[in-house]
Amino acid sequence: MLIFIRLLLAHLIGDFILQPTRWVLHKQSNKITSKFFYLHILLHFALYMLLLWDLSLWKIAVTVTVLHFIIDLLKLYFDGLFKNKSILFFIDQALHILVIYCCAFYTDLYAHTLALFENLDWYLITAIVFVTYPASIIMSKILEGMSNQIETDHKSLPNAGKYIGIIERLFVLIFIVIGRWEVIGLLIAAKSVFRFNDLKERNNRKLTEYILIGTLVSFGLAILAGLLYIS
Repeated sequence: MLIFIRLLLAHLIGDFILQPTRWVLHKQSNKITSKFFYLHILLHFALYMLLLWDLSLWKIAVTVTVLHFIIDLLKLYFDGLFKNKSILFFIDQALHILVIYCCAFYTDLYAHTLALFENLDWYLITAIVFVTYPASIIMSKILEGMSNQIETDHKSLPNAGKYIGIIERLFVLIFIVIGRWEVIGLLIAAKSVFRFNDLKERNNRKLTEYILIGTLVSFGLAILAGLLYIS
């Protein structure tokens, strides 16, 4: 596990801390001919060796570096196929982490992966999944009749309310799991403060009631999932 953590730390430093924006832009423009592309790869190898701090593990460092080179090169040439650049970014990072995982546990990869899945808390995973998109869909069905009566000014970000709801429910679930119920009250208070000025300016009672009902339903679903998990 320590090898995995050290390799992961080296990756995070190399990809996010020691990679200036101008390097990224230069790589995107020049692709395989970019000098910063090779500098980035060499930097990763140096970080792997430095954090592993064991010359006998040089084969792991070389393997991870070579695969990092291939993944980054593919990313540069597949970049134009994705309208949403964030999708490619997450695919790229997932592949890097998968490579690091496989290289770190190559001696007992199957056994370690099997043990990892066997030790997963499937009840918690189910609760986490529930409070994300399933809860959002349930809320939309509950509030469907009311939402038609609310006038929208289209000034908010697309799907912002949905993502805010998902994040707040995840927080509520986490606080219940760790037994910090009092923080949920602070979370509700913080959301109320942020909403207060907006609702005050609009002076729209229907909107205020709609947001209040939506907030209570959202927190209620998260609390229900949390109670079912800890029971």
